[in-house]
Amino acid sequence: MAYVRPSHAKNHDTSSSKQSTLPEHNRSTGFPPTQIVIQFAADIKPLTIKWVLQKIRGLRREGGAECLVRRHPFSENEAELFVHVAATCNLLLEVAEELEIRKRDKRGILRHFVVKELEEFLLYDGPVEDIFTSAEKQSIVRYELENIRALAEESYLPGYPHLKFYEGQSIISALLHWGLIVQVFPLHDEENVRKLGTQWYLAPFGHQPFNEIKLYFGESVALYFHFLGFYTTALVLPMVFGFYQLLLSPEMLAFFCVFNVLWATGFLEMWRRKCSELAYQWGTISLTSLDDEPRPNFQGQMAIDHITGRFQPQYPRWKTNAKMYCVSFPLVILCMCGAFIVMLVSFWCEESVRYMNHSHPLAIYVPSTIYAALVYIMNKYYRTLANFLTEWENHRTQAQFDRHRVTKLVLFEFVNNFMSLFYVAFYMKDLELLRTQLATMLIIFQAINNVQESILPFAFRCYWLKFGNLVKFKRKQKLKRSVHEDYVNLLNPKGGDEGNEDLDIHINLDIPELEPEDSRIDQARRESSMDPYEGTYDDYLELFIQFGYVTLFAAVYPMAAFWAVVNNLFEIRSDAFKLCRIYQRPLSRRVKDIGAWQRAFEVLCTISVMTNCALLYISPSMSNWRSSLSSFEWCLVCIGLEHLLFAIRQVMSLVIPDKPQWVREALAKFNFQSRQALKNQRRSTSIKEQ
Repeated sequence: MAYVRPSHAKNHDTSSSKQSTLPEHNRSTGFPPTQIVIQFAADIKPLTIKWVLQKIRGLRREGGAECLVRRHPFSENEAELFVHVAATCNLLLEVAEELEIRKRDKRGILRHFVVKELEEFLLYDGPVEDIFTSAEKQSIVRYELENIRALAEESYLPGYPHLKFYEGQSIISALLHWGLIVQVFPLHDEENVRKLGTQWYLAPFGHQPFNEIKLYFGESVALYFHFLGFYTTALVLPMVFGFYQLLLSPEMLAFFCVFNVLWATGFLEMWRRKCSELAYQWGTISLTSLDDEPRPNFQGQMAIDHITGRFQPQYPRWKTNAKMYCVSFPLVILCMCGAFIVMLVSFWCEESVRYMNHSHPLAIYVPSTIYAALVYIMNKYYRTLANFLTEWENHRTQAQFDRHRVTKLVLFEFVNNFMSLFYVAFYMKDLELLRTQLATMLIIFQAINNVQESILPFAFRCYWLKFGNLVKFKRKQKLKRSVHEDYVNLLNPKGGDEGNEDLDIHINLDIPELEPEDSRIDQARRESSMDPYEGTYDDYLELFIQFGYVTLFAAVYPMAAFWAVVNNLFEIRSDAFKLCRIYQRPLSRRVKDIGAWQRAFEVLCTISVMTNCALLYISPSMSNWRSSLSSFEWCLVCIGLEHLLFAIRQVMSLVIPDKPQWVREALAKFNFQSRQALKNQRRSTSIKEQ
């Protein structure tokens, strides 16, 4: 695809400088690789399809996305309309500059991509668009689709007068919310994902191909696997000490408590440094929540943003804070109290059944079974509530939305997964029961997660492919009867009733088709039935709960680290398998760290200081140490140890810098070069004016 260099404008309305090449691209017969597939609902009105596709193909300065579109050839057995979306080379280059994507130039310097300096970034012979990775191209197209926003005069959706827009609302997100678009997903690159799988989940003893993961799935997924590998490697040390305590020196309880707390602190501080290294290498270290693009669902009055200077939705921060602290936070506390009460009732019922004289031996397991079922149901409904509350709070950026959503969910999960252990440890003071329950919960929790995440979805998918096509075919046939005539006239126009608007809208639509033998047609149909990958939340949550089991009560169960390592070695490959084979390809996201999860792990580490010192205080194995001390004196010793550990944690956080020296030097060099470039630009401008 030929590139015609536009006269790029820095006000980010680069479409105004376009030449006539882009409309020609839209009329060309060649179609670049599909970046995004949009699946419209079977019963959507053709008038709406026409309007949406005009927006996708329209000029950016007129509110469009200037993307290329192709549709599936009409099929009697397919009620839904599939539209493939791609980008011209011009669009990729211009939006890459808007998004401030950082690329390496010919001198090896990582800096913001600039269209005017394109030749500096052409490192190899080949198409110009190959400057960008597959994940970056996908992000650019997604950015364009999400930023198709309703204009002031577009107050409702054509074809559906009762569905209202507010000015600046993301049109694609609104149609997804209303169910008129079934899903928006990228296609897998089957050749690349096959090669990636060979190096990844099919190589159980090999290193993870982190660079290839980042190029294919984007920074968010790559960072999760970096964290999983880094965490698993760090677990080897407590695993070795756990074996030593268990087999050789059972009386090393105090040492193991102190060691485990210091290990957790050191691990989190070193991971923060690792994040800085990766963010610099990936060009995301300068990302901040203030200059991020607004979320597609962010609502507000359109105005000039005082930071970016762009025309964007604006919403008072005090309103969001009022919603959080006056409504959401009390509701979250109420739900946590409810979960705690359910746990207490479960323990009370179990104790009652245990002391019944004529109860069946299996009856003792009934309360636990009912409690497990209730926890599953509560988690499901609470997650829905947390999503609703976070959406209602109307956070501006995706990073802010994720941070507050994770905070709500983690608080509830903490109660469900750890409060029973706190009850056994510090109310019942039964350390043997605590050890048994901790081991059972850790091992069963990990086994269930692995079965639920990979084995069951793969089995269900095989069943669906083998036996489910008939059910799917009958469902589509039923839907197709009601909309078949509209689609025939929309997609294969051959005349009709001129008085019917729905049958005449095809006149100016002109949606090009993919070639019938194009492999992307069958691939899109096949991948549309795959489950979407909802992001890394569930993966991080699993590691968060595991980290809690390893650190909070490490003193009573030193083998927790061993079972965590065994699980994580399998988890790396099972997560890789599900991403490559089971789920749809996730939409890539640029991140610089693990966000709210870093804070969540640090909170667990802080709580572990208190729990491990409290376990020292009540542990019978410490009787030789406290025999010469009164109960009060022993309590003071444990409290003193707790404060000493807190002080050591604080010192470690200060001594270990967040960024390595070479990253700080590279950033300082980059800032110096940027200032020098700005001075040179101003000097050349003043000379020209003279």
